[in-house]
Amino acid sequence: MVGLNRITSDPAVMNGQPCIRSMRLTVRRVLEALASYPDRQEFFAEYPELEDEDIRQALTYAAANLDDKVLELHEAP
Repeated sequence: MVGLNRITSDPAVMNGQPCIRSMRLTVRRVLEALASYPDRQEFFAEYPELEDEDIRQALTYAAANLDDKVLELHEAP
């Protein structure tokens, strides 16, 4: 994806899962941690190796990989 230079995928690192800057820190783990730490300062205390741009790109990557279909809902009988 264009503009996501901090998201890397290498079969030798975390089985090829998308990671942040080739670290052993997956995009998924970053997103899970963001949900667990509503206070951004606490998050950065736990993950000092991460930068704001890493988070922005992890969120952008996740959003780009979600299926955005509109599903028709039916009322229950």
